Amino acid sequence: MDTALWIVAGAIAALLMLSAFFSGSETALTAASRGKLRAQADKGSAGAQQALDVTEDSERLIGAVLLGNNLVNILAASLATALFTDLFGESGVVFATLVMTFLVLVFAEVLPKTYAIIDPETAAARVSPIIRWLILVLSPIVQAIRLFVRMVLSLFGVKTDPDSPILAMREEIAGAITLGHSEGIVEKEDRDRILGALDLGDRAVEEIMLHRSKIEMIDADDAPEDVLAQCLASQHTRLPVYRDDPENIIGVIHAKDLLRAMNTQIRIEGASVDNFQITDVAKDPYFVPETTTLDDQLRNFLRAHSHFALVVDEYGSLQGLLTLEDILEEIVGEITDEFDDKGEFQVTRNDDGSVEIDGAMTIRDLNREMDWNLPDDEANTIAGLVLHEAQMIPSAGQMFSFHGFRFDVIERQDNRITALRIRPLLH
Repeated sequence: MDTALWIVAGAIAALLMLSAFFSGSETALTAASRGKLRAQADKGSAGAQQALDVTEDSERLIGAVLLGNNLVNILAASLATALFTDLFGESGVVFATLVMTFLVLVFAEVLPKTYAIIDPETAAARVSPIIRWLILVLSPIVQAIRLFVRMVLSLFGVKTDPDSPILAMREEIAGAITLGHSEGIVEKEDRDRILGALDLGDRAVEEIMLHRSKIEMIDADDAPEDVLAQCLASQHTRLPVYRDDPENIIGVIHAKDLLRAMNTQIRIEGASVDNFQITDVAKDPYFVPETTTLDDQLRNFLRAHSHFALVVDEYGSLQGLLTLEDILEEIVGEITDEFDDKGEFQVTRNDDGSVEIDGAMTIRDLNREMDWNLPDDEANTIAGLVLHEAQMIPSAGQMFSFHGFRFDVIERQDNRITALRIRPLLH
């Protein structure tokens, strides 16, 4: 009888050790940074590579670990109940519950998870070979459980995507950066740059392009002296060239190419510029659809070694202009030099906590400047947001309150809101 008791006690201890292994493994593999594991794997760590392979399917990993952990915990509790019942009779159930709760909590949960969280990458590399084998053994059972769970959820109208991971990596990174900023660990500028890069795939070129009404163009039929004067007076180095109609863009001229060609014609060839043809110097225009994402367009710019594109709609009509600098500014913020108009879209802060801005300023730029969270789903500019919410074209002096802010229309030109005063509402 004593031998049987010791065997049962030893089995309980062994099951508790297995439970500790499963708990620590789950913590290590879920908390380990895949970036650090990748760095270790690139240096030749086989354990780190196996940890990367194991965590590739996080749902299967967690399912196998939870299955193993629950099996050993339930078996340990059952053996403990039988053991204490033999020793103390019916009251042994109470003793078994108290003792096993203490043992499982301390030695099978808190202790191994605390150890694993200290250095999760090292712990993950050590346990991954065993966990990988465990997943292979339990894979049929885990798959059956997954199918059963999805079937039960479907009865309640919950649809699941079997190919989608539990956590989207981009959302995980964005959440970590936002949390770090709220805790004072990540600077606002660093947060804006990282989130700006992550958002490129969700935004279209039409959101940041220069509208066609503000594009400076060159008429191909202008006199060469006028073309030269316009290029010298412009703050831009590249200008579209049109003929007859501004919609008919026939090329793009670079100021350096223009000056080089005129210099060659005058100083080297000894001819005047009266018969100079700008079309001989202009490069072919590069058109892109307005629905192209910024992420794709950034790749297109790099692939084509281009910095300048004209944006058209589905009918081929000119809508705006986009440069590589415009996309980079969505990541690093406003880029200005000595030729840029620094007065454009500036935020004027007032003593009462309000700000005065141009209506054409984008919602994203204002959110970045003021650390606000105005929605940009329905409109790209602040004026567009006011028009969407007001469902009318307001007059100067009208005020609106929505999204926790008060919007005062300061100035309106024709049908455009050109100046606004915005103040957060006090709660």
